[in-house]
Amino acid sequence: MSRVLSIILGGGKGTRLYPLTKERSKPAVPFGGKHRIVDIPISNCINSGFNQIYILTQFNSASLHLHIARAYNFDAFSGGYVEILAAEQTFEHSGWYEGTADAVRKNFLHFKTQKPTHYIILSGDQLYRMDLAEFLRKHEESGADITIACTAVNRSDASGFGIMKTDKTGKIVEFMEKPGSTKNIDDWKIPEEARDPAVPAGKDYLASMGIYIFNAQAMENSLANTLTDFGKEVIPEAIQRFNVAAYVYNGYWEDIGTIRSFYDATLDLTSIEPKFNFYDEDRPIYTHNRNLPSSKVNQATLDQVNTSEGCVVTNATIKRSVIGIRSTIESGAYLEGVICMGADRYESDEEKADNRKKGIPPIGIGERSVIRRAIIDKNARIGKDVSIGMGRIPEDGDYGWYHVVDGIYVITKNAVAPDGTVI
Repeated sequence: MSRVLSIILGGGKGTRLYPLTKERSKPAVPFGGKHRIVDIPISNCINSGFNQIYILTQFNSASLHLHIARAYNFDAFSGGYVEILAAEQTFEHSGWYEGTADAVRKNFLHFKTQKPTHYIILSGDQLYRMDLAEFLRKHEESGADITIACTAVNRSDASGFGIMKTDKTGKIVEFMEKPGSTKNIDDWKIPEEARDPAVPAGKDYLASMGIYIFNAQAMENSLANTLTDFGKEVIPEAIQRFNVAAYVYNGYWEDIGTIRSFYDATLDLTSIEPKFNFYDEDRPIYTHNRNLPSSKVNQATLDQVNTSEGCVVTNATIKRSVIGIRSTIESGAYLEGVICMGADRYESDEEKADNRKKGIPPIGIGERSVIRRAIIDKNARIGKDVSIGMGRIPEDGDYGWYHVVDGIYVITKNAVAPDGTVI
């Protein structure tokens, strides 16, 4: 039987998601009110029957360690685990991970003891729901050494992806990294004989999703060199040496590695029919069970709003927003297009009173504050009569306790906006 190790790549410094990655790694960024981004690939693995999971990371991993330890505890009989492998010094390796492939290479010491037949490589910053067991079945049926999950894209989107050229059997014969918008790539279209009928018309090119299955020996042979990155180096080189197949995935898939894509994908969860469905009883998205009370709404107007556990909302108006755990939103507040990540704890009345004497507002959104087009990170203190995003948006940049990225306000973790602040 196949013995599969799932390896989730935690990424580097997460600069594209900064400042959300200022104090945490990219996979640990809160998502959807109560989850973390890393819960998506982990849940795909568990729901597919692959419960031997490693997460490779090296930056700001403390928050991720804590979340994994609290959320994923398998019983002793299942043989399952989720383990974080941060960069470490050994007698063979003394440096940081130099790239995605280098991270896997430096952990062969841990992987080989499991005697896997296959490795599944997954990204830690993508939003999708995939049956990885079906992916593995197709890989084994094809007889390939390596299979790359691909999504069909139109010519415009193809400009920013690694594009695969296949033959009539679905074997990948060439790879092109981000061809740009002017290059003629007509001969890279999906062959009609290999085209899946479910692929919409106009989506004629196969883009790599950064999700791979390697036979164990193919993985070891592919990394018996100094190449550091899968997408840019290992895969193009492997296509010349191995039998590499394409697996076409037709479901929703989104890279949420930038502030804009993260913001858009999160707010889409409030749609009547969101592109990503959390409401699947058979294939749930797992996370840390916090045992919080139900949310309490004291007379409010809510329009396309996702609220998490433990929130208290009083006489507020909230539109198309995602409200995270333990969020407190006071009377007269107005939120539109806001991702509020909530809080790590509740403040006592004594703490609130002491902070008020120092001019520090409580954690949450204060009375009569109006906020539009913003991401509010955890434990932020937004005082009374604060206005965010209601006027001219500043140029993108770092403004101290808040940033502006692609015209979106990002209020940093633990930020304090005193009463009456206007930005």
